[in-house]
Amino acid sequence: MAEITARLVKDLRERTGVGMMECKRALVEAKGDIADAEILLRKWGIASAGKKAARTTRQGSIGSYIHHGGQLGVLVEVNCESDFVARTDVFKELVHDVAMHIAAADPRFIRKEDVPADVLDKEKEIARARAVLEGKPEKILDKIVEGRIAKFYEEVCLLDQPFVREATLTVGQLVKTKIAKLGENIGIARFVRFKVGDVAAAEAGGDNPVPEPVSQ
Repeated sequence: MAEITARLVKDLRERTGVGMMECKRALVEAKGDIADAEILLRKWGIASAGKKAARTTRQGSIGSYIHHGGQLGVLVEVNCESDFVARTDVFKELVHDVAMHIAAADPRFIRKEDVPADVLDKEKEIARARAVLEGKPEKILDKIVEGRIAKFYEEVCLLDQPFVREATLTVGQLVKTKIAKLGENIGIARFVRFKVGDVAAAEAGGDNPVPEPVSQ
């Protein structure tokens, strides 16, 4: 098995346009063979998604999900490039699945870049203090903090969360499979999650009508 170096991961990313984590996962499964890894990415349906990530998404739809009993509800805006794709069953199913996931997983942000600096700094401070209390050596504290922040992203960022219906995929990877299938860029613009009894609904996203594309 060839060593999975950062350079090898970077080369695969440049060839496919796929995110670093997916490239690394494919290389591990392909035992370091870059050609086999590229084939794996294509089989997973995400190899072409990265190449579409810079394209503008001005169409789409707003989906909803109401949990049994009407105690919990979600509205989510998902965008694509054309009205034609927005009307397809595949796209509608994605919108519904994302809304259902938000209801179940309660994300606070869409992507890791949306996490405010002060929130991230506080999490890093907590992670480091916890590691010190656990007696971890000083020389590995930074590595421990890095790992715990990655876990934090998985817990609070929609695109980094394991998809509730198929935990082997993150929501970001799920979206990329639909990009590959539909041939258009897709972006999650914003969402709001309501729960009976909450004073304020949890909101994520912005007012920009052209949301940032999914390109994790």
